[in-house]
Amino acid sequence: MANFEETKAQIIDLVNKRIVPGASFGFINSAQTQKFIYGNKEWVPEIKPLKGDELHDLASLTKIMGTVPLILKMLDEKLIDLHDPIKKYLPEFSDDRVELFHLITHTSGIHGYIPNRDALNTDELIHALLKLPVTDTFNKKVVYTDTGLIFLGLVIEKFYKMPVQDAIMKYIVEPEGLKDATFEPAPERCVPTYEVDGQMLQGIANDPKARQLGKHCGSAGMFATLDDVMKFAQDMLKPDKKFLYHNFTTLNPGRSLGWDVKPDGSGHVLFHTGYTGEFLAVDYKHQTAMVVMTNRVHPIQTNQLFLERRETILQSFLDESCSDSSEF
Repeated sequence: MANFEETKAQIIDLVNKRIVPGASFGFINSAQTQKFIYGNKEWVPEIKPLKGDELHDLASLTKIMGTVPLILKMLDEKLIDLHDPIKKYLPEFSDDRVELFHLITHTSGIHGYIPNRDALNTDELIHALLKLPVTDTFNKKVVYTDTGLIFLGLVIEKFYKMPVQDAIMKYIVEPEGLKDATFEPAPERCVPTYEVDGQMLQGIANDPKARQLGKHCGSAGMFATLDDVMKFAQDMLKPDKKFLYHNFTTLNPGRSLGWDVKPDGSGHVLFHTGYTGEFLAVDYKHQTAMVVMTNRVHPIQTNQLFLERRETILQSFLDESCSDSSEF
């Protein structure tokens, strides 16, 4: 069984090289788990060490820990069909070719610039999103955007008659026993990200659309601890968890339902990232998983070296996941 020593060393090196202030991370190998807390919670305005129980801004991990499982639940209950057109639920949207399937696989072709986006309120932003055009990449190319998951969140609201984030809490977070996961975190428990208008974001979503849409955002906004994400990853590996474990075959090149598929399209390894520095890999074939939570945007957003090293860490995990040379 893999012990992930090389992968662990590479993650720790991120901290030692000051690429990130700190890292909370863990590995799952069948029923065994290991967790590690290394480095600092923040550098600015003062250095504070990580303790391990901090809430991290999950950014786009919100998609695969909240909105996607809830859509899978709705599919299992036959409330919706993947090939339902968006217009069936969101009649303000103009193109009747685009289906729920295209939203969850990032193949909708919905892509465009919204003038003065950050100045819009919730209703204005939703209206502007629904008016975005469908480009010629429709059903031809995977183009990762937040828009599809925001739309799926609006579809969820049509059925559950509540904001999508409330529905995620009621039907996914609470039943799964994710004890600290929340969309309304206590700021003092949170790992800070970066400054906006002179204010360090702490307990406030880094994603501008999440801040504007509030409870109506299905693409970002969740905060959680390492334990929460490890619990979620463990449950992803269990076939009895109907709304998490799914037949994640590759539906489009490199994509499954909400997840990236690594490394070769075999459908065995699911991967997803969060802008703030989180990433999660689940290897069904070898029954392993990796959770890495950092604040790679602290104190400034630009951190290209982290993105390069993230790919190296993922490849190391994939290589070691195939190993049977040692145990935890």
